[in-house]
Amino acid sequence: GLVNQVVSQLIPAIRSKDDGFSSVERLGAGSYYEHVKISEPNEFDIMLVMPVTRLQLDESDDTGAYYYLTFKRNPKEKHLLKFLDEDGKLSALKMLQALREIIKQEVKNIKNVEVTVKRKKAGSPAITLQIKNPPADISVDIILTLEVQHSWPPSTRDGLKIEQWLGRKVRGDFRNKSLYLVAKQNKKEKMPRGNTWRLSFSHIEKAMLNNHGSSKTCCEADGPKCCRKGCLKLLKYLLEQLKMKHTKELEKFCSYHVKTAFFHSCVTWPDDTDWHWGDLEHCFQRYLGYFLDCLQKSQLPHFFIPQYNLLSLEDKASNDFLSRQINKQLNNGFPIFQE
Repeated sequence: GLVNQVVSQLIPAIRSKDDGFSSVERLGAGSYYEHVKISEPNEFDIMLVMPVTRLQLDESDDTGAYYYLTFKRNPKEKHLLKFLDEDGKLSALKMLQALREIIKQEVKNIKNVEVTVKRKKAGSPAITLQIKNPPADISVDIILTLEVQHSWPPSTRDGLKIEQWLGRKVRGDFRNKSLYLVAKQNKKEKMPRGNTWRLSFSHIEKAMLNNHGSSKTCCEADGPKCCRKGCLKLLKYLLEQLKMKHTKELEKFCSYHVKTAFFHSCVTWPDDTDWHWGDLEHCFQRYLGYFLDCLQKSQLPHFFIPQYNLLSLEDKASNDFLSRQINKQLNNGFPIFQE
């Protein structure tokens, strides 16, 4: 409720303060909206989506995930031209700075809730709000997202292998949806200039999690229950707890690693009977085994962009560290779940 109150006050202000942002809409993304939140609902991701019509995408590296954006000639969005950099590329940095300034001014006008804008984290695509809500604060990540009418780029062609799991038709429907790009700095760039954008599939991920069965009625009121989401929540919780204990060693990892491994597991074991509600323990161990295998090989392909490996070999030491910690839990009956 508090989050909605704050965000619904911010959006009209953002639209009116800068014509560059006149068309933003909100979209809930992340675990709260996918119904796989595990601890208190104290962290929210809100995507501020801006439709843009004619953009050209150029890969900025070999991951197939990061792009430079330039306008095709005579763009409709004249109001965005002020955000171009000297090479004519749409600058994520400039757009984020402008958005951040508006939000910083506007939170001062929010009555009856205390809201502050947290300091910028290097390389983060989010503008983070902190809402005072004793006993614990709520943090809201606002993520600037472009919705581009553009077919999915070639790097996605062999991704989203859900034919056996959700069906060929569903895959086709997903691939016809718009392309989302978030303002995310590519860490691989030698000279980061803040002008890269990363593909985002959170709208598709949300749809897959909310309709996750190979049968249409899976987990519906009168349909059979499966344990897919239960497994995902357990591994998310395990990683979250291990990260709290070993913050430094595990800083490279986030819940997206666990979620990606989850989607691959759904494809490997596509039937609802593979995830029988009563077999939670067995299914969890199988999914965990898959994730451990990925860590051991330092190989976890992005679910939508198979050439993009989310666990690089240069992080082998932290992959091994996480692997050891998980195995320790596994061999001792997961004491961390009892704590």
